[in-house]
Amino acid sequence: MKRYKLDYQSPIGIIEIEGTDTAIYGINFSEREQLAHMPQQETPQVMLDCYKQLHEYFLGERFEFTFPYQFEGTNFQQAVWHALPHISYGKTASYKDIAIAIDNEKAVRAVGSANGKNNISIVVPCHRIIGSNGTLTGYGGGMWRKEWLLQHEQSHRAKMSKSTN
Repeated sequence: MKRYKLDYQSPIGIIEIEGTDTAIYGINFSEREQLAHMPQQETPQVMLDCYKQLHEYFLGERFEFTFPYQFEGTNFQQAVWHALPHISYGKTASYKDIAIAIDNEKAVRAVGSANGKNNISIVVPCHRIIGSNGTLTGYGGGMWRKEWLLQHEQSHRAKMSKSTN
C-alpha cells in the first residue's frame, strides 16, 4: 500500500504526517526548518483530515481526533497506545496509571518504553504522561514541546468544557 507524507507547520515546529489512503501511521516532529511535503492532488482525504484536525487542535478548537489511525508495534505497545487517548485533554497521568489501566501494574518501565515509541504524537497523547512525583519526564519531541503542549491544553480546557455543554 502506498504511503504518503504531508507536513504541517505547527507553532512548535514542523510535524510530518505519514499515512495511506485509509489511515494515518505516523505523526512526528521533524527538525527540518522547511516544509518538504505539501498537499498534492493525490494526497488522500485521511491525510487532509489529519492536517485539518491538527490545525484545529493548535487553534484550541479541537479536543479529540476522529480520523482513522493505525498502530505498528507489539501487542504490549499497542495496549499502552490504546490506553493513552483515555487521558483527558489537559490532564496528565503517570506510567503507573497506564500500567494499571492495561492490567499490568508491575510493567511501569515497559509502559515508559512503549510510550517513548509512540509514533502518533499529539493524537495518541504520550505528552500527557508525567512522572509519579508530578514532574515532567522524557518526550521524543523534546521536553520544551511537551511543556508547550501541556500548557496549551490546560489553557484551552475551559473552552472544551463550554463546547461540550
